[in-house]
Amino acid sequence: MATISLIAAIGPNNELGKDNHLLYHISEDLKFFKKETTGKKIILGRKTLESLPGLLPNRKHLVLTHQDLPENENLIVFHNIEDLLKYINNLDEEVMVIGGAEIYKQFLPYANKLILTEISSSPKELEADAYFPTFDKKEWNRSILCSHKQEDLAYDHVVYNKK
Repeated sequence: MATISLIAAIGPNNELGKDNHLLYHISEDLKFFKKETTGKKIILGRKTLESLPGLLPNRKHLVLTHQDLPENENLIVFHNIEDLLKYINNLDEEVMVIGGAEIYKQFLPYANKLILTEISSSPKELEADAYFPTFDKKEWNRSILCSHKQEDLAYDHVVYNKK
């Protein structure tokens, strides 16, 4: 079975985004996201797909949606989580879940790893309508990959591995 990893940038209260947009566009974090997901299959919902500038290069998009979307060699549509789990069950690789909030919530019980950018301080008030699901941190081993501070913004790249 594939390793299922969830990757997200979250605020201090698990904030993800507002109006189908990320709360932050941190250049270093976007580079980190690209490095972690390039060459992999990514799982996302239709709204997250629509928020992207286009298909992300060098990634196969596995879209979970009730709607019909045109498929191609880099985009496969699944209409329920069971079919998507069957598809990835035969893979021996890391598959990245990139959002949105409902997709994270559905895949959290199957996740082996969480790769989070935890934003601890920010120059602006976080106003969100989408949140990363809460999880019991006692069930995970946490390790900080690196810490960043620039002006009023501080964040850590953190990996949680399921115990």
